[in-house]
Amino acid sequence: LEVDFVPLEGDEAEHLEDDLRAILAQFPGLNFAIRGFLAERIEETLTGSTAEVVLKLFGEDLDSLDVAARRALLAIGRVPGALDVQSDPPAVVPGATVRVRPDLAAAQGLRPDEILAAVETATRGTVVAQVFEGNRATDVVVVLDSAHRSRPEDLGRMPLASASGRLVTLGQVATISRTTGRFAIAHEGARRVQVVTANVQGRDVTGFTDEARAAGGRPGVLPAGVYAEFGGTAAAQRAAQRELLLDSLLAAGAILALFWLAFGEWRRMALVLANLPFALVGGTLAVFATGAVLSLGSLVGFVTLFGIATRNAVMLVAHYDHLVRAEGAEWNLATAVRGASERLGPILMTALVTALALLPLALGSGEPGREIEGPMAIVILGGLLTSTLLSLIVLPVLAARVMRPGS
Repeated sequence: LEVDFVPLEGDEAEHLEDDLRAILAQFPGLNFAIRGFLAERIEETLTGSTAEVVLKLFGEDLDSLDVAARRALLAIGRVPGALDVQSDPPAVVPGATVRVRPDLAAAQGLRPDEILAAVETATRGTVVAQVFEGNRATDVVVVLDSAHRSRPEDLGRMPLASASGRLVTLGQVATISRTTGRFAIAHEGARRVQVVTANVQGRDVTGFTDEARAAGGRPGVLPAGVYAEFGGTAAAQRAAQRELLLDSLLAAGAILALFWLAFGEWRRMALVLANLPFALVGGTLAVFATGAVLSLGSLVGFVTLFGIATRNAVMLVAHYDHLVRAEGAEWNLATAVRGASERLGPILMTALVTALALLPLALGSGEPGREIEGPMAIVILGGLLTSTLLSLIVLPVLAARVMRPGS
């Protein structure tokens, strides 16, 4: 069911979701999950299931898969932060089983394949001819009348003709019983599979998935012959984080090479890179203070923050060289402080313009649709604060002790 609501703020949407869950929980036997339209479509594209965490159980024995799904359901449900934990067991439908008794069939002069062919014709039908009307062909199918095959007991009275022309009933040569069977058996990669899904509330998806994997992998949870694979948002996020880390390392290597070509000295490079921890501290404290989690948006924010902090440090180091080489100033702590004060305006302007642009995103980080931009803005704002202050206070002192401008 898709229900449209008026635009809601983050807290209002969360309270509304809690109220809906309280109402739906009053209906016994109802499995439900509440997801936003965009989140549902993204998760369905990733794993085929509309949930953040997807546990796929593979095995050959269907009964073992059922047992594994029930045990995994209970194990994941006990993990803190679990929400909407449910499995999708295959539907069971009534049916009938016909078992041919070869000894009785041979005594009546019937072959088992003839008996089974007659049963298939009676229940499913057999094409015996075609009728042509103009350029359209219609199959003629022979099948037992529905009134005589509505119950398994009716099949027992179905007549069979032996090779000698003798008539016997199906019940005389076969055993017919009522059974239940599976309406469908799910497969993935030619393997039988059952799926257990869950959503996460109040914590990061990656940490929840790690705990759920540990809980589902404890001895006695999965029967013999059944193994599990976790997917969903956590798997996609982990893959994106690895890709982002790899791209960041490659970019960092290229940036260091450019720094070496520009400065030609390890002291200047070390001084520029010393500004990165200043930014890292602020971004980490901002994430911790706002109660957020380290998501992909936060990592993108750290990458952007490191670029801004590096730019400010390069601008300050370049101005120190200008003071010594172009203006002939003697290099000491006073000169370092003077260079920082003269670069105060450009550095603060960069930080303030960036902060004003990101402030609306940070304040509305809990609103729907800002799952990526909100954490990114929080990290950049916190890092800009500490990076700007420390680069103007601590960096000049380090520069006075480490740098050799003009050399």
